Amino acid sequence: MKRALIILGLVAGLTACQTMGGWWDDWFGSTNKKTLPAPLLEFKPSLGVTLRANARIGGAGGNVFTPALTKDGLFAADYDGKIARFDADTLKEQWRIDAGKKLSGGVGAADNLVVVGTPKGEVLAYDFSGKALWQTRVSSEVLSAPQIAGGLVLVRSGDGRVFGLDAKDGKRKWLYERATPSLTVRSFGGVMIDKNVAFAGFGGGKLVALELETGGVSWEASVALPHGVSELERIADITSNAVTDGRTVCAVAFQGRVACFETQTGNLIWARDMSSIAGMAMDARNVYVSDVKGAVHALDKTTGGYVWKQDKLTYRQLSAPLIYRGYVIVGDVQGYVHFLSREDGAFAARIATDGSPIRAQPLALIDGVLVQTKKGGLFVLGLN
Repeated sequence: MKRALIILGLVAGLTACQTMGGWWDDWFGSTNKKTLPAPLLEFKPSLGVTLRANARIGGAGGNVFTPALTKDGLFAADYDGKIARFDADTLKEQWRIDAGKKLSGGVGAADNLVVVGTPKGEVLAYDFSGKALWQTRVSSEVLSAPQIAGGLVLVRSGDGRVFGLDAKDGKRKWLYERATPSLTVRSFGGVMIDKNVAFAGFGGGKLVALELETGGVSWEASVALPHGVSELERIADITSNAVTDGRTVCAVAFQGRVACFETQTGNLIWARDMSSIAGMAMDARNVYVSDVKGAVHALDKTTGGYVWKQDKLTYRQLSAPLIYRGYVIVGDVQGYVHFLSREDGAFAARIATDGSPIRAQPLALIDGVLVQTKKGGLFVLGLN
């Protein structure tokens, strides 16, 4: 762990609010034999998975772009400024535009609004036909997909602020900001909205519930507490989105814990030591976490007790999991998509894409699963 922290911390200096970039590549040094991806395990598939459709948007650069699904289509973006709309089933391209700027965060799509962000903190909004609607600016780079709900566009900036923008014109309606630790991980985690509450995780392991309409704090809780002597050892940041079922909200921190709270009060239900950068998922019974070493954990949602652990994907730099039709689905650094049984974590299927990392969480379609790779490949996978 000590060596890994040194790799992760290759930055110019530990200045105030210093952000460490490229954490996936820094954490897993390609020349470090101890962290090479584990060989793929041979197994007898119990599930048929086929490639139903594929298309391409441009590459992600050093960012993580997540596609957005609406009833009107699928939207995707790339680092070079391309934004495109596809048919969700066939991936037939319906239109493609050039924002004229480098992009770093996206895509958010809902209510005839498509929103992306730039490294300079610009927020760009388009309608579902690709027509530019408005542009505004927040305080720093936008690394996650903006979220749209209740007439607002919620944007998380790289300096840890959350902006509530008017969906009609982009004007700021509220701002939430808090003090940040002196050293944080460059986080692609954004904001998760449930009903009238927005949940956001921050550096130092804090999870905050914000009133959607006003940005006021409903409650704040500690997912993890920084510990250790050095600033590197004390990093305990939430770098992924929280998950909720309406009654329980859970989050996981790097070098910290996974913890679940009551959504109304923020009271802690349970917590367990764990370290994750990619994130987690939840279903009716369990929470599922992809940890930094490549293991997938299933924990009882009510008690935090272990249900199973799949540890045969060591250092394969897994994406956050998706729960779909009885399977736990994760992408990895070599572009493989792994299907695990929700019951016991056993391998059920595996399929290759374009060989580039899958950083974004797989996306559930009405009939299939979509993944977006770092090279910009879009793949619809069908389950037989």
